[in-house]
Amino acid sequence: MTILIRPLLPGDEADWRRLWTDYLTFYEASVAEPVYATTFARLLGDDPQDFSALIAEVDGRPLGLAHYLFHRHCWRIENVCYLQDLFVAPQARGTGLGRALIEAVYARADAAGCPSVYWLTQEFNSQARQLYDRIAKVTPFIRYTRA
Repeated sequence: MTILIRPLLPGDEADWRRLWTDYLTFYEASVAEPVYATTFARLLGDDPQDFSALIAEVDGRPLGLAHYLFHRHCWRIENVCYLQDLFVAPQARGTGLGRALIEAVYARADAAGCPSVYWLTQEFNSQARQLYDRIAKVTPFIRYTRA
């Protein structure tokens, strides 16, 4: 099995849509077509305020993705990195693909002088949390959103 983690490319749109749709479905969410189109365009753009994306390939087949963003933080001088979306196709779970994607985001954060990487997950996401507990630490923060 050959794993390759690489930046998202314009020709990845169909695979990216498939993976992101599966990710959204896992979280019982959906987005409208304009959100797909806008998000993909932003992921390929060069605006530093936009998210970046990585694709994980196994033997040339895209089976995972990560969306991440560098942003300012009031408690630090340097930026922090938010890993918003991380997804590995069910048939590739347990193969190291999720870890490889997270470590690739860590490497990009380090290269950008950004020592802090954080993300959120649902409490019920027990399989992913087993990985997260090995390579990160859980914080006591509780997330609120506008009602």
